[in-house]
Amino acid sequence: MSGVPASAAGGRTCTAPAVRQAGLWNIANVLTMLRLLLVPAFVVLLMHDGGADPVWRVFAWAAFAVAMITDVFDGHLARTYNLVTDFGKIADPIADKAIMGAALICLSVLGDLPWWVTGVILFRELGITLMRFWVIKHGVIPASRGGKIKTLAQGTAVGMYVLVLTGPLATFRWWVMAVAVVLTVVTGLDYVRQAVVMRRAGLARERAEQRAEETGREAAR
Repeated sequence: MSGVPASAAGGRTCTAPAVRQAGLWNIANVLTMLRLLLVPAFVVLLMHDGGADPVWRVFAWAAFAVAMITDVFDGHLARTYNLVTDFGKIADPIADKAIMGAALICLSVLGDLPWWVTGVILFRELGITLMRFWVIKHGVIPASRGGKIKTLAQGTAVGMYVLVLTGPLATFRWWVMAVAVVLTVVTGLDYVRQAVVMRRAGLARERAEQRAEETGREAAR
């Protein structure tokens, strides 16, 4: 061996391959955009004729169901095929909350769902989103299994309320919504607990690092 770098000797150098960044127009983002476009379409379908036409409400349910399904697939595709983009990080949670919020508000306006249910769910979703930003410098709160079950319960319950159901099915959807509300509150409180613990640990870590720096500066004098 001459000890001369290959580049200096005219040889080839092995460089790490450049990481290809996912473009904006990928399947995950397209599904997210579709979900955003479905929000106004869903509202128009649900509110048609004052929400009294069961056929139009079936169309509204179909739009809501497609939105919920794309919510599952776009995140899975983005993680599996490395299609995560800044647009997706911002637009995906907005699309999730937009379709659910629109459904809850419309159902309450139509008198099908009590306003307190809509208020509890929307307050929880908005509060958790703001709380994630509150602790983001200390870490990211991952989606829990309870949170995923909560989302499934909410989607199922809201979908059943979009349809015109009577008899036992109407009673059953009330219980599904009750379960969804309970899960909404319980998982929300758990996220608050995680956020408080994470923030305390982050602040303690920052104080320890600051003390270490001060000790290092004093030792160097």
